[in-house]
Amino acid sequence: MYKATVLVFAGSDPSGGAGISADIEAIAAQGAHALPVITAITAQDNDRVFAVHPVNSALILQQADRLVQKMAIHAIKIGIVANRDNASAIAEWIIHYKTHYPAVPVILDPVLASGHGDLLSTDNAVDALRPLLPVATLITPNLPEADLLCPGAMTQYQQAERFMEHGIPDVLIKGGHGTATMVSNTWFHQGELSSWHWPRLEGTFHGSGCTLASAIAAQLACGKTLQQALDAAQSYCYYTLKFAYAISTGQRIPQRQLMPT
Repeated sequence: MYKATVLVFAGSDPSGGAGISADIEAIAAQGAHALPVITAITAQDNDRVFAVHPVNSALILQQADRLVQKMAIHAIKIGIVANRDNASAIAEWIIHYKTHYPAVPVILDPVLASGHGDLLSTDNAVDALRPLLPVATLITPNLPEADLLCPGAMTQYQQAERFMEHGIPDVLIKGGHGTATMVSNTWFHQGELSSWHWPRLEGTFHGSGCTLASAIAAQLACGKTLQQALDAAQSYCYYTLKFAYAISTGQRIPQRQLMPT
C-alpha cells in the first residue's frame, strides 16, 4: 500500500518557516507525503521578503509531469506561483490532469504578500492569481486577501459568492488578521456556512497560512471528507501556533512536528 501524496506548487523560503518547507512538514504531520514542485526562489527571512525569482514555467511543468508519470496524486496544493505565466501554465496543467482524475481536490492558498506586506509576485499579485481560481476546489484567503480578490464585496458572504462565480465550490475565509479576541474561520459551501472559533494567540507567525492549507490538502489526500479535513487541519494548525518557537526576533515558526492530543 502506497502512502497518500500531495502535489505542491509553491516557492522556497530560506528561513524554513513558510512556503515549501512549511508544506512538507505540515503534510507529513497528517500522515501523507509531499511532492514539492518549486515555483519560485525567494530571498526572505522570518519577517520580510526581499526578492522573488520565478522558476520558468516549462521547468515547473517538467517537474509535475515526471511525478505523475510514476505515481498517483491524491490532492494538489497551490501556494505562491510568482507571476501570471506560471499561474496560467499550472492552471492548464491541472485542467488537463483532471480530465483523467476529476476527483482530485485542488487547495488554493492565495498568498499575495508576506505578513509585512511584501509582494510575492513579480506581476500584479491579484491579476497573476486569477487563472488559478477556476481550477480550485477550495480557496483559503485571509481577510486582506479576500478584500483584494473581491473588491467592492461588503461582507464575507458576498466575497464567497464572488469566488463561487469563478467556479470554486468551497471557500474558507480565515480571520487571523482580525482584532477580536477569538479568531473566526468561516467555511462557505452551497449557500451555507460553518464557523470555527479559536482563541487569538499573542505574537505573529511565519507560514501559518501554508500550514493550514497543506494540512487540509493532506487530510483530503488521506481520504477524509472536507468537513473532517477542515476540523482536523484547523485543530492541528492552532496547536502548531500555540507551541511555535523563535529562531530570531520577529515572527515565530509554527511547531509543525507537533500532533495535538
